[in-house]
Amino acid sequence: MASGTLQNNSQMSCDREIPGFLDTFLQDFPAPLSLQSSLPWKAPGTVLRQEEVEAELAELALGFLNSRNVPPPLAAALTHEAISQLLQTDLSEFKKLPEQKEEDQDEEEEKVLVTLLDAKGLARSFFNQLWEVCNQWQKQVPSIAQTPQRQWLVSIHAIRNTRRKMEDRHVSLPTFNHLFGLSDPVDRAYFAVFDGHGGVDAARYAAVHVHVNASHQPELSTDPAAALKEAFRRTDEIFLWKAKRERLQSGTTGVCALIAGTTLHVAWLGDSQVILVQQGQVVKLMEPHKPERQDEKERIEALGGFVSFMDCWRVNGTLAVSRAIGDVFQKPYVSGEADAASRELTGSEDYLLLACDGFFDVVPHQEVTSLVHSHLVRQKGSGFHVAEELVAVARERGSHDNITVMVVFFRDPWELLESGAQGTGDVQADSGSQDLPSGLSELETNTSQRS
Repeated sequence: MASGTLQNNSQMSCDREIPGFLDTFLQDFPAPLSLQSSLPWKAPGTVLRQEEVEAELAELALGFLNSRNVPPPLAAALTHEAISQLLQTDLSEFKKLPEQKEEDQDEEEEKVLVTLLDAKGLARSFFNQLWEVCNQWQKQVPSIAQTPQRQWLVSIHAIRNTRRKMEDRHVSLPTFNHLFGLSDPVDRAYFAVFDGHGGVDAARYAAVHVHVNASHQPELSTDPAAALKEAFRRTDEIFLWKAKRERLQSGTTGVCALIAGTTLHVAWLGDSQVILVQQGQVVKLMEPHKPERQDEKERIEALGGFVSFMDCWRVNGTLAVSRAIGDVFQKPYVSGEADAASRELTGSEDYLLLACDGFFDVVPHQEVTSLVHSHLVRQKGSGFHVAEELVAVARERGSHDNITVMVVFFRDPWELLESGAQGTGDVQADSGSQDLPSGLSELETNTSQRS
């Protein structure tokens, strides 16, 4: 089944809109949930680790509030406040009894003391906390919920294609600061694509947890790229524990972009990719992690693994990517350590494109600008459906994989059309980036001028 979402997260007229949404919410939910009441949104699984509570409840809350057309800044601010208040209470009532040790549980795992909490009970308590916050804000809306944010036009489309299941997930979070209660003057927006394999569990987990783990890193304000790398590592670490406990074999590649003020930070694992288009030319920001990369091949072989060709290059004869979250039975050969890079923005950037390998395997980087430009010409400067057309192009060219494409515009598409920013299709080396991984030294460099 094909699915597509389109977001134009313009700042609402908060003074007028917020009280109206709160009034409507409280009319529909006039009292806290009783023990007999059904949950208004599906609980996040059966049990949660203490470290998973914030991310899982945020996912639950945003899904529920977005389904009720609550403005994104208000939904994010309500979510943050309700979760913060809940986490300050005693959660011991939700503790689950220790489970009996399984025969094949290794001794190292047995030594780790992990607190498991009842997910359904937490969800019920959270909805009641959300009701309390809405009651409080109906009387006086705090300034954080009314803080203006940058306007973003984001075009997203994702399809299952010919695969049996849809294992991709994506995140578009222009309200990053609202969701995590960040009040500094740096505006932040987060975008990500995760491409699962062997099941959707790892991709779903990464889409829920990576940005939350990034928000917890002390380096977020000083070194956001390092914060993203640590967020990937931490997400992989906790998901591997979950995978062992629940016998999950899935994994996921992923790529994310955090725009913080005037700097772009990207981090990635595997072969999902992000490119930047600037004045009609493609700027390649990263090198995907594939087994045939010389540095990846050497790393795998140094650990005792091997890389072989079986219709494509694979790690230990199985996976076609050399880094991913999950893949518990392929660790450490398939690494959970992300790469990251940063680039200062000048204001001349056109858009970012994030996509999985279902797109990039059949659409070369240098063709993206002409495809987007042609779409804008046909649509008279509207970029709302550009991701949908890019997905269609990949499918027509023979991609059978899940396909997800996300286009984040830095400038109004009509302005791009008026400026004639079509480009030559050439790929520039990313001379403006810092701390690029060694694989980027092999990138093709072409500095021919835009026509």
